Amino acid sequence: QLQLAESGGGLVQPGGSLRLSCAASGSFFSIYLMGWYRQAPGKERELVASILGSGKTTYANSAKGRFTISRDNAKKTVDLQMNSMKPEDTAVYYCNGRYDSRNYWGQGTQVTVSS
Repeated sequence: QLQLAESGGGLVQPGGSLRLSCAASGSFFSIYLMGWYRQAPGKERELVASILGSGKTTYANSAKGRFTISRDNAKKTVDLQMNSMKPEDTAVYYCNGRYDSRNYWGQGTQVTVSS
């Protein structure tokens, strides 16, 4: 089982940066595909970025060139560095870990981009 806890959310101005962190507890962290999702009010949850244990990454078009996902398998953490943020990035951001039929979510952290 994997337990996930996000941190780092908050209020940021347009054009600013924010770094989200997800700390995992449990075994075999490196085998999990880790991802960051977000859900804005009235919208479905969507994938922002994901990273395999090998370090291979995938990004949503909205995140390409602005966001960077990284992980540290030894520390069992996965981070999302967000730059050049826009008001449309406002959402609750969730950390996710999945492997085979296992699928785990964090409790989410609010990110608000506003002046």
